[in-house]
Amino acid sequence: MDNCSLQGVCEENLFSSIFRQQARSLRNYLLYKFGDEEKANDVTQDAFAKLWENCADVPQEKAKSYLYTVANNAALNKIAHKKVVLAYAQNTTARAVTTESPEFLYEEEEFRDRLQRAISNLSEGQRTAFLMNRIDGKKYHEIAEILDISVKAVEKRISGALVSLRNEIGFGK
Repeated sequence: MDNCSLQGVCEENLFSSIFRQQARSLRNYLLYKFGDEEKANDVTQDAFAKLWENCADVPQEKAKSYLYTVANNAALNKIAHKKVVLAYAQNTTARAVTTESPEFLYEEEEFRDRLQRAISNLSEGQRTAFLMNRIDGKKYHEIAEILDISVKAVEKRISGALVSLRNEIGFGK
């Protein structure tokens, strides 16, 4: 076991295992944080390349934290002053034939647009925590670990996001 920790994550099977466990989650984190799928993919790939370059210096227990730190720093450098607008409309390609009325479909589309605008208007911290919880299904303690904040801070961010969304969309009035 000492041999393994001396070599960090350089052993190919261990590195592959870390990749399989973390790549999708890291990519989604970057997508939610910055709203650009192509950049999320690029930064995820760059983070794993950097992990491989420094594999001898990164112990297995720190690999996840290392990846998120490297990815976050790289993404911040790439998107210095851009305002993030999430593009979930990609999933609304050709819709199947429906029996819903045109009015209902129009209202549904209008609501979806208002929801997307409301989510994009959240602070970066609120948006990231909210989407990691609601889309990825991550628990508060997992989000806290990834973002390197306390569970209470995650609770506050998600609670604030929900209040903002309710107010902006018009529920609870």
